[in-house]
Amino acid sequence: MGLEAVVNEIREKGRREVAAVRAETRADVEEILKDAQARAAAIKVSAEEEVDRAAAHIANQEASAANLVVKRQVLNAQKTLLDQVYSASLAAVGDLPAEFHEKALTDLLKRAAEEIKKGTVHANRRDIPVVEKVLGATQSLSGYTVGAPVEIPGGIIVESADGDLQIDYSYSTFLDEVWESALKDASDILFT
Repeated sequence: MGLEAVVNEIREKGRREVAAVRAETRADVEEILKDAQARAAAIKVSAEEEVDRAAAHIANQEASAANLVVKRQVLNAQKTLLDQVYSASLAAVGDLPAEFHEKALTDLLKRAAEEIKKGTVHANRRDIPVVEKVLGATQSLSGYTVGAPVEIPGGIIVESADGDLQIDYSYSTFLDEVWESALKDASDILFT
């Protein structure tokens, strides 16, 4: 019985050691799995937060882009409207009665004579007869001749006899000056 008892004792001791190693290994495996699950959960939370931040950033960019498109469309519509107002203003000046044009052309010719003593006066086809009449009736304008008609809505363009100087007293030039100086006010009136 002596040898068998020793073998059984060694066998029993081996089983206990195997059971202890297995229990320790199981505990280590569970600890490793627990750590891995905690790290995976942390990575998942971090990834979800990053996805949320990226989605919010993309949504903000898209909203900004949409706002920019809308603003550009509004500005384009406003510019179109202002262009229509400008054209309508120029047309309205052109449609004023003949007496207005005659007085305006007379004043413009006298004003030009202060800067250019002799030269050629250009006007649109409608105003050529008026310019001829004013030049013929006003002694101080005797140094001027009537030139070829030009495509302007009204007013005159005077060129010196030597061709070195040209004065643009066309209605569109005057309207451009007024338009440039009053554009902000007109825009504020129309769009606020």
